[in-house]
Amino acid sequence: MRVGIIILPEHRWILAEPKWRAAETYGFDHAWTYDHLGWRSLVDGPWFDAVPTLTAAAMVTRRIRLGTMVASPNFRHPVPFARSLLALDDMSGGRFTLGVGAGGIAGYDNEVLGGEALAPGARVDRFAEFLTQLDSLLTNKRTTIRGEYFSAVDARSAPGCVQHPRLPFVVAANGARSMALAARFGQGWVTSGRKEDHADETGEAWWRGVAELAKRFDEQVDGSADVRRYLTVDAGPAYSLSSLEYLREALGRAEEAGFTDLVVHWPRPDGVYAGRMSVLEKVAAEVLARR
Repeated sequence: MRVGIIILPEHRWILAEPKWRAAETYGFDHAWTYDHLGWRSLVDGPWFDAVPTLTAAAMVTRRIRLGTMVASPNFRHPVPFARSLLALDDMSGGRFTLGVGAGGIAGYDNEVLGGEALAPGARVDRFAEFLTQLDSLLTNKRTTIRGEYFSAVDARSAPGCVQHPRLPFVVAANGARSMALAARFGQGWVTSGRKEDHADETGEAWWRGVAELAKRFDEQVDGSADVRRYLTVDAGPAYSLSSLEYLREALGRAEEAGFTDLVVHWPRPDGVYAGRMSVLEKVAAEVLARR
């Protein structure tokens, strides 16, 4: 079981840099940041773009994989975004992973651009176009695709990715159509569980739900071990770093459900993902260092 950590892009670099360095020193396998224009309860606070944040993180780390958790077509266009991804792949020395999803139905990323939220079916249609074009742009020298939501006309993609045939995609999906896209384009699949399972205060419904989702995804890929399964566990019943004991429990339950990777959040002093650095340090010393 590999373990990754999400560092929210909310700090000026003088404060953020030590966190990215520490994520590698602590022994995390991968480190991620959100790709939003603003996010939920933190929308009025400081917030920085994912691409330069990850570029800077690549410059101060050497081993750890880096990625978006997750980018979406809510405000990204595949042609310019592919150029950013090529740069990230190059500057990280082939350590970049694209976490990518269909994008939320509502929220600041939609509202700030003045657009109307797409219906669920249309969101998946747009997502399919987004993935298809990104796959081509990151694999082929030239791409021409005209779609309903995005078009690329003789778009160049030199020099290509450091990773071959392209940088890996970790595709967020819960529904059948999105899972099919994850199976087609993804080298990994990620879920944060189902919102309808949150009503159960014990958390058991959420854990049963993620196990069911993992089983459904296995059916999509016919049990392929080549596609990694990621769980963003802090969408569940408790914050993963609330205690060392809970993190160990979450690791065991995720592995039992068939996941290969668990993703937690860097502790914040208050509000969402509030926690203590002392727990993170215990996890590093007693879990990550002993694998």
